[in-house]
Amino acid sequence: MKTVTIYTDGACSGNPGPGGWGAILMYGGHKKELSGGEKGTTNNRMELTGVIAALEALKEPCAVELYSDSKYVIDALEKGWAKGWQARGWIKADKKPALNSDLWQRLLDLCQRHRVTLHWVKGHASNPYNNRCDELAVAESRKYK
Repeated sequence: MKTVTIYTDGACSGNPGPGGWGAILMYGGHKKELSGGEKGTTNNRMELTGVIAALEALKEPCAVELYSDSKYVIDALEKGWAKGWQARGWIKADKKPALNSDLWQRLLDLCQRHRVTLHWVKGHASNPYNNRCDELAVAESRKYK
C-alpha cells in the first residue's frame, strides 16, 4: 500500500460566504496541488471538501498521512464523533442535527477505503504546506466575490 501525505485547508470570506479549499498530495518525489471553491458556503464545508477532494483523487487504496488545521475535521474523525452522528441518523449527542452530513458521509466512506492517520497542525504558523493550502483556498474564495 502506497503512503501518501496530504495537507488540506479551507477558507471562507464570511460564514456563510464565498469559500475555497486547497490540498497538496505528495508521494515519493511527486507533488500535486488541488483547489476549488463555492459561491455560498461555510468554512467547515470547505475544510471537509478539501479533505474529500484529496482522498477522492487517489486512484487506489492508500495509507494516508493527513494534515489539517481544522479541529472540526480532525476531532470529529479522531474522537469518533462523526461515526456517532452517523449511527444516530446524523443526530449529535445533544439531539441536534449534525451539520454537513452529506460531506461527513462521503468522508467516512473514503476513510473506509484508505487507511488515514490524522495530524492536526496549527494554522497560519510555520508549516509551509499548510500555508500553501491556505493560499490556494483563499485564492479560490476570491473568485466568487
